[in-house]
Amino acid sequence: MTHWIKRLLAASATALALGSFTMAVSSPAFAAEEAKPAVTAPAAAAASAAPVAPAAPAPVANKGDTAWIMICTALVIIMTLPGLGLFYGGLVRSKNMLSVLMQCMVIFSLISVLWAVYGYSIAFTPGSAFFGGFDRLFLAGLTPESMAATFSKGVVIPEFAFFSFQGAFATITCCLIIGAFAERAKFSAILLFIVLWFTFSYLPIAHMVWFWPGPDAYTDAAAAEAATAASGWLFQMGALDFAGGTVVHINAAVAGLVGAFVIGKRIGFGKEAMKPHSLTLTMVGASLLWFGWFGFNAGSALEASGGAAMGFANTFLATSAAVLTWSLGEWIGKGKPSMLGAASGAVAGLVAITPAAGFVGPMGAIVIGLISGFLCLWGVTGLKRMLGADDSLDVFGVHGVGGIVGALLTGVFAAPALGGTGVYDYVANAVAADYSIVGQVWIQAKAVLTTVVWSGVVSFIAYKLVDLVIGLRVPEDEEREGLDISSHGETAYEG
Repeated sequence: MTHWIKRLLAASATALALGSFTMAVSSPAFAAEEAKPAVTAPAAAAASAAPVAPAAPAPVANKGDTAWIMICTALVIIMTLPGLGLFYGGLVRSKNMLSVLMQCMVIFSLISVLWAVYGYSIAFTPGSAFFGGFDRLFLAGLTPESMAATFSKGVVIPEFAFFSFQGAFATITCCLIIGAFAERAKFSAILLFIVLWFTFSYLPIAHMVWFWPGPDAYTDAAAAEAATAASGWLFQMGALDFAGGTVVHINAAVAGLVGAFVIGKRIGFGKEAMKPHSLTLTMVGASLLWFGWFGFNAGSALEASGGAAMGFANTFLATSAAVLTWSLGEWIGKGKPSMLGAASGAVAGLVAITPAAGFVGPMGAIVIGLISGFLCLWGVTGLKRMLGADDSLDVFGVHGVGGIVGALLTGVFAAPALGGTGVYDYVANAVAADYSIVGQVWIQAKAVLTTVVWSGVVSFIAYKLVDLVIGLRVPEDEEREGLDISSHGETAYEG
């Protein structure tokens, strides 16, 4: 035990050092900003001689917005603990139930700490188009008075609230991956892989998609051009991802699928029955995921606003639609609709509406849900057979397929002509008049492809490094005994 813990800590420190070096050399914007003097002496003297206009008061956070984002953060945490743990736990065999719960709880805790140490800074501070900077390492400079931008000019929320909300996203994204190789991976290997993947895949993708200086920087055309140039690469491109279709779902699903290939199939896969041990717990977990997802999607508006309410309604409708089509597809194909199918359909709908929640109208949300239910059912049946991987809990079939479908359809149904919001022009302070469905879908496709390739390459390298250092898979006798006993010395069910 002590031996692998020392190795884990050493490897984690190495990963952090490598990441810091990489981001240091790739952050010219941050370096230039640090080197630039605040004001020259002649300029200061001239300013003191001229009449000084009163400075505009700094924006103050609204208490309603603050309360809303903190509640949504708690809802996102419920998605992982206990929602995802119960959803995944019910799907594995009883001898592996506690291993899944333990992985979710420890990964959640590990990523929470890493998010404070360096994750938040790399994802959400200025740097290059691919990595953020270091001015928030160890949360330096973050105080109760620090404010974060929203999507409305002059509207802010406490930065601590934004930090916590985004941290909850990072935790569940990392936990999603484990379902693809459940029941056979070493606990130590999982933790080391997650550190590497979080550092080199989650953080860069989050920065590329979500980092921008905020709406107040868009005062005129020149300022807008400068602000966009300082944003993440995919944000500059115009990719729309309201709450994480690329950053969360595709990113994690690709990592899981690569893991399923690299680690290999479970002993007896295709020969022995590997049925879920408790669909009751899976249904409870799916319901908690749905409940928490209202915070995930509606909270991504960052304000208690009409946009948040629309995201809430879309989450409600798309998920319901996906339950219906998945169940209908099973009914037609197998002759009976199943509880497992309904729960999986709910998650598929939640995944697909995530990138679109704040951009599409309610009818668009229903269509996205209907399509995702059918396509994700195919993802866990036909596509899974085609790929030939033992994706234990269908992470790619649901989160990968659902995330891709949702990301692409966001480009379609965000069109104002189809009830969507379009793209907002912060210089004109109005919705841009020239929305192109074909053009936006192409941008969405490039964002999807970028995420697939980035996560796939990082994941493969990370798995191979972990395998070299400590090995990825438990011995055959431990796998047959079950990870609850062999890895954690306890069982979910006594007697």
